[in-house]
Amino acid sequence: MKKPGEYKALFRSLTKEWKWLLRYVSKYKAQIFIYIVIGIVCTVTGLGVSVASKHLIDAVVSRNTQNLLSSAAVAVGCAVFQIVFNTAMSRVATVVGTKVNNEVRSNVYEHIIFSDWSRIGKYHSGDLLNRVEGDAGAVSNSIVTFIPGIFTKITTFIGCLALVLYYDPTMAIFALMSAPFLVLTSRFSTKTIRKYNKQSREINGTVLSYISESVQNLQTIKAFNITGQYVSRMRGYLEQYRSIRLEQDKFSLIMSFCLSLIGLIVSYSCYGWGVYRLWSGAISYGTMLLFLQVSGQLTSSFSSLVGLFPSAISIATAAGRVMEITDLSLENDKDGKKAEKIRESAEADGLTVSAENVTYTYIGADQAVLNDISFSASPGETIALVGPSGEGKTTILRLILGLVTPDSGRMTVTTKHDETLDISDSTRRFCSYVPQGNAVFSGTVADNLRIVRPEATDEELEEVLRIAEAWSFIDKLPEKINTPIRERGVNFSDGQIQRISIARALLREAPILVMDEATSALDAETEEKVLSNMMKAYPNRTCIITTHRPSMLNYCNRVYRLNESGNLTLYRET
Repeated sequence: MKKPGEYKALFRSLTKEWKWLLRYVSKYKAQIFIYIVIGIVCTVTGLGVSVASKHLIDAVVSRNTQNLLSSAAVAVGCAVFQIVFNTAMSRVATVVGTKVNNEVRSNVYEHIIFSDWSRIGKYHSGDLLNRVEGDAGAVSNSIVTFIPGIFTKITTFIGCLALVLYYDPTMAIFALMSAPFLVLTSRFSTKTIRKYNKQSREINGTVLSYISESVQNLQTIKAFNITGQYVSRMRGYLEQYRSIRLEQDKFSLIMSFCLSLIGLIVSYSCYGWGVYRLWSGAISYGTMLLFLQVSGQLTSSFSSLVGLFPSAISIATAAGRVMEITDLSLENDKDGKKAEKIRESAEADGLTVSAENVTYTYIGADQAVLNDISFSASPGETIALVGPSGEGKTTILRLILGLVTPDSGRMTVTTKHDETLDISDSTRRFCSYVPQGNAVFSGTVADNLRIVRPEATDEELEEVLRIAEAWSFIDKLPEKINTPIRERGVNFSDGQIQRISIARALLREAPILVMDEATSALDAETEEKVLSNMMKAYPNRTCIITTHRPSMLNYCNRVYRLNESGNLTLYRET
């Protein structure tokens, strides 16, 4: 048995999620209003058909030709009117639904892209994909159908209740016999449905994450001959998903069976009461038909209103997952104007990168990965960061790129004229980056390069490819720079991908070049050519690299060593 405190916590959580959702959908109030109006008109028109049908039957029984023709005309007119409005509502739902769904998905995607890197990094790509597709879809559906549906169902219930009360108040009592059961079970079902919805969404996110990761690392999986292991684990995840869905379906079937049984009792009670009233001469045949139609609608509309609770819970669960992303702090380019002012001089004269007594700890970590580190790199200089793997070298590069912010200390860029900016997402416009590992995108070679400079000419692409010693193999390809790069660059070698990545970084023409193990897949001769070409072509760039290769250190002005305690010391200077 659930404690009262648990229900209070659940109610608070649902209330918070729905408040967020209502604020979120407020910008769509015009579309929602139109949809509500059309829905209410359709409902009222449907009730009009029932009333007109009642008068039509009575006219037939009494052989009243005048009433027969007028009632038939009203019934047919209302039916046609209802068809027209139902068609309009369907069209509005499609037009508004696709627009809202795209906007919600776009908004969630933008928050993923612009969110603080250290915060968004804790989510798996598959889980984020599930939120963009599944959860955002549920939120947009609430805007298009659920919220307007509340008003439509309330209108149906009030209209049917008013008709039944007008013609026979006792019939209303029979029609609403299921109300106490529905109200009593709603509290229990709320908790259970919430649990199943959350579990289902979480395991679906796990499945998507597992598929995404498996496909990305398919070559490694095959190379280790562990395909069977991965397929087996996938089946395990799917079995978990199936188990949750079966439990959810079992609960739904039990609830549906109970509701159907009660609905059957209610329907036959209404039918029996109507027959008795007809037998006793208290009502006409037309009124009997009206009772049969409207009492069923009254029962179903009340059930639908109660049934809104499970849907509301499901939508709230999805909204909570979307809210978790949209509430993340965003990069705001707060120093963008200052950065733009010094951009021209920075490109001409270069920038000095400095760290002063910087300490950094990852979210959730027990200890700092960097402790009170200091270093500097000036235009024309290349500095190297060395040390054991996993000791924080890449973290320093993330600080330089403004992806993370120091716990204490200061990271800055300084111009030749001593203009200084704290490093942030605003100073990222001064940086070019060669990441560790495979970081190419689907598209052609030219597409990959132009990501950083869309206006670059073919000649400029060839130039940076030559500097990166990539033109030697690109030129031999039938389509040259228009050669497609398949997903994760599987049609190129690691060394070729690395040289394309270096060319892309050079094309950006940024004053600061950050390279993370950028030549690890190159042979010594090619590495030497690439570095020599870069230094000749860009003598004024500030270059910061991480490497495990001693040969790279020969090109560095200073080498800093990072130890396992997160301390940085000057190892060598030339």
